[in-house]
Amino acid sequence: MTALVLGASSLVGRFLVPLAREAEQEVISLGRSASDPASLRADLTASDLADHLPRADLVYACCSIWLVPGALEALAAKGLSRLIAFSSTSRFTKAASPHAAERAVAEKLARAEDAVIAFCQARGIYWTILRPTLIYAEGLDQNISRLAGLIKRIGLAPIAGAGLGQRQPVHAADLAAIAVRASQADTANNKAYDLPGGETLTYRAMVERVFVGMGRRPRIISVPLGLWQAGLMLASPVLPGATGAMGARMAENLVFDASAAKTDLDWQPRAFAPQFSPD
Repeated sequence: MTALVLGASSLVGRFLVPLAREAEQEVISLGRSASDPASLRADLTASDLADHLPRADLVYACCSIWLVPGALEALAAKGLSRLIAFSSTSRFTKAASPHAAERAVAEKLARAEDAVIAFCQARGIYWTILRPTLIYAEGLDQNISRLAGLIKRIGLAPIAGAGLGQRQPVHAADLAAIAVRASQADTANNKAYDLPGGETLTYRAMVERVFVGMGRRPRIISVPLGLWQAGLMLASPVLPGATGAMGARMAENLVFDASAAKTDLDWQPRAFAPQFSPD
């Protein structure tokens, strides 16, 4: 089976490429800045995309899912018969955000999922959509690793309020593994799966685990939500993407059910115990 990996240099993609090869899939990776010297480079939004793609019956879309609908015609012309695409549980958690930019992300995810499903069903292409929760990979992601970087710089971690909202962080390597498994399982045909990590813990406990993974004693400061939001407004030039809604969500339970993935794909992700290199 020839597998084309879109977004091969993405957080999940860099784990997926070697796993797919271990599964005896002939992997062709595609990305704008892929580290694999054999990778192809192409713009998924280009009108002549099909001219730059190889033939592949299996496609892993590790890129932003809203880039996928526009590329489907070209992929189908190159033999696409099975699509594994990554979306996000942000489709649900950000849908009612007070921030327009976050609501727009949720809308883009939902529209992209719907477009992927409609196209594949019309063409008889098998599809699977994977929706991770909070993705991390030590030193690589912009969530947990960015928090570790902040701790390293200032020696502590500020959180909004008590930080009692529940989280289910999931490792990128576990996501890569289930994507390969889904490509080989008929039970995953034409289904979408929410993919939380192997442990549910409060936001505060999650932060404490980051300290432990750095070999440090936890030092956490609880900041009133109003002060947190004001501080983020001032810090926005050096913290791109940070919003006041992030503080409010620290009190929300962002928890998803993994039972379908467990039943169909033996989903058994690791508990949250990140390990960072010593300072």
